[in-house]
Amino acid sequence: MFIVSLTYRNGTAAADAHLTAHVAWLTTGYEQGIFLASGRKVPRTGGVILARGARSALDALLATDPFALHGVADYEVTEVAFGTTADGLELLQDKPYS
Repeated sequence: MFIVSLTYRNGTAAADAHLTAHVAWLTTGYEQGIFLASGRKVPRTGGVILARGARSALDALLATDPFALHGVADYEVTEVAFGTTADGLELLQDKPYS
């Protein structure tokens, strides 16, 4: 499991200019089964994505984000091995998946 933290380089105006394309890109990540959750930080200084799968596949997908292509955001990827979760969040646990 990965936590991807995006931080805007130049504020929200630059992000807003590419937001529609970024949201379409997020949809692709969900369709591929890589993304599990995403949302903006509060205050809005960037966003966070929960992702799963191989790190190489995640890195390849992140490189195609319009925010990355246009220099809008910096990315920090943290790998996490959740061992315990609340009921209903078992998908986040560090177990093989299909």
